[in-house]
This record gives sequence, C-alpha cells and structure tokens, in this order.
Amino acid sequence: MTDRTILVVGTYDTKDDELTYIADVLCAQGGAVLSMDVSVLGDPSRPTDISKHDVAEAAGGSIAGAIAAGDENYAMQMMARGASALAARLHAEGRFDGVLVLGGTMGTDLALDVCAALPIGVPKYVVSTVAFSPLIPADRLPADIQMILWAGGLYGLNSVCKASLSQAAGAVLGAARAVERPAAKRPLVGMTSFGKSFLRYMVTLKPALEERGFEVAVFHATGMGGRAFESLAAQGAFACVFDFATQEVGNHINGSAISAGEDRLTAAGLHGTPQLVAPGCYDLVDLAGWQPLPPALEGLPSHAHNRLLTSVVLDAPRRRIVARALAGRLAQARGETAFLLPLGGCHALDAEGEELRDADGLSAFAAELRASCPPNVALHETPAHINDPAFCALALAIFDDWCARGVVRHD
Repeated sequence: MTDRTILVVGTYDTKDDELTYIADVLCAQGGAVLSMDVSVLGDPSRPTDISKHDVAEAAGGSIAGAIAAGDENYAMQMMARGASALAARLHAEGRFDGVLVLGGTMGTDLALDVCAALPIGVPKYVVSTVAFSPLIPADRLPADIQMILWAGGLYGLNSVCKASLSQAAGAVLGAARAVERPAAKRPLVGMTSFGKSFLRYMVTLKPALEERGFEVAVFHATGMGGRAFESLAAQGAFACVFDFATQEVGNHINGSAISAGEDRLTAAGLHGTPQLVAPGCYDLVDLAGWQPLPPALEGLPSHAHNRLLTSVVLDAPRRRIVARALAGRLAQARGETAFLLPLGGCHALDAEGEELRDADGLSAFAAELRASCPPNVALHETPAHINDPAFCALALAIFDDWCARGVVRHD
C-alpha cells in the first residue's frame, strides 16, 4: 500500500499537543503529514511545513496586521482565506491526498472554508467540538465533508479526546487510500428526489439517461442532499440537472431546520447549466419529527413519515408563496431552463383519492406559478401526475431536444 499525505491544519499555538498527536498516529500508520499552522498570536513548539506567515501572506495580509486589528473574527477570517487558497494550490500540485482540520468554533469556521476549496473525492475530515451542531448552516457544508465530534477536547490531551483524534487520523488516512475519485468518463446528470414511496420518476429516468450515454447521480433532497447537489452544481459538475424535488425551498422559507440553504435552486442556473425543474413535494414542509410544530404552522394537516421526519401540508396562500420563491430563484438562471408542472399531483400522497390530495391548493400553486414564471423559463404543463410515465416522457423529450440542439454537451 502506497503512503498518502494528509494535510493537518490547526492553531498550533493552542493545539500543539493535539495536532502533534494526530501527526504521530498518521505516521505510525504509514502515512505522511503536511502541517499548516493557522494560529495568530503564538508559535508552535517546532516549525510547521506551512507557517502562519505563509497563510497570512496567501490572504494578502500579515500576522502583524491581524494582531494590530485587535479583532479575532477578522484575524481568523483572514487566515481562513489564506488557508483555503493554499490548500487548493497545494492539492492541485499533488502535495497531499486528504485533509484533517482540528478546532472549536474558530477552527471549525476556518475548516469549512478549507474543505469547500477542495474538489469532491478529496477526503475532508473536521474534528470539532461543535460537530453536528445547529451552529453550522447547511450552505457551509461541502458535498463530501466528514465531521467527528471532538469529545473532551476543549483543552489539552486526555484519554477521552485521544479516542476521537486517533479515529479521525485513521479515518482520513484510510479514506485517502481507499477513495475512488469521480472520473469524467461520461457526462453527469444531477437529479433530486426522495424515496420511491413518494417520488418514483428516477426509476424510469435513470436507466433512460444511462442508455443515452450519461451517468446519473440522484440526491436525497432532505437538506444535506440538496446542499451536496448545490455544491456540485456550483462547481459545474453537471451536464444537465433534473431538479424535480424542490421541497427544500419551501422548507427554508417556512423556517424549517431541514434546509439546503438560502441559495437552493440557484447554483445550476448561475453556472449556466441546463436545468429541468419540477415541484416535487412543493406542498410539504419537512420538520424534525421529535420537535413540536412551530407556532406559524400549527393547525395545518401533517403526516408523520417516521420518528425523525414529519411533513406539514401547506394551505393555498403558503403554496402561492412557494411558487413565487421558485420563480424568483429560476429568474437568475443563465442557462436553458424548463419548468415541468404536473397538474395531476406532485407526490404519491397528492394523487387523486390519496390522503394529502388538495386540488384547490394545487390549482392555487399552478395559477401563481403561471403568473410569476420569468421569461427565461419555459413552462411545460402536463395533466399527468409526477409519478406517471407521461411525466417522464415529457422530461426526456425536452432533454433529447436539448441534446440535439447542443444545449446539453455530450463530450
């Protein structure tokens, strides 16, 4: 097994012992370490491969300037810019194979920027005292970031925190050795959906697109999945997107924590990627099933999906708001955009005769969408349900036309 080099990032003035321990574990397992110091006030016990002065210079500043500013937030944001720029450059030069960043709130803030600067397939591990915390917004998370809770790690080494640190070292080294990075053998189509019990179009569309020579990646649009989708779309990873589960937009504007961020439904359009969009589950707001309903949504019908997830069914006025939000985001698109509106229903429980069917609510949504649809978006209405073969046939017809006209690149 060939060695892999791990970029280890942290504030060596306050976390020297912990970072040195991580490096020792990596080396004992046959890995190599490239160390980066992002501290400001103090110095490490021994020089790092990339000094804090190198990091500050990469951000266009200096350590002396950061200290003189007298603002720790300003200083750490400067170091985050420098560390991110250096990480991207060093990886492009082939200097490391994975990254491990250690920190509390300051270090985690910086870690998210460093990880976001690296492409998918580069193992990204953050050991943090606030891992999985609501302090971390969805739109700061790269598509394949891994977080490990740093238990007992606020100050100094001990047997509890060593358990976390040693696992993190082994995890990032093992990932760097095992990872199969994306290979651009076929153009990639990004698709959003939920489980087959609610939305089933991917069962038809995925093999149909593969027969046309495309690879298909389906993202579970429950906050984190949509975030990964947006992250890759912003990088231009997709030849085309089938964004048919846009419920996360409604989640966000209704205050749900199950959010993919304010910029959901924008990255593909801003990048100029051709996009087919549909309102899968637009009428539902997903909430954590173990929390009480927010006061603003009390009194609305709800459906318990499982112990983790409850969906509230929006009334007609709120559906109109969702329609305007979808239209507003798509108005920013620079590439070809089609909106498919299935008038037969937008998820399994929205079909005729099903428990969450609200024909008047769907009519209100459709009317608002027609009124607010921007001129850069082609609106395609169909009497079909979103799970019907006719809906898939419409999507494929638009896609095939785009391929024939060169809107979707096949090279």
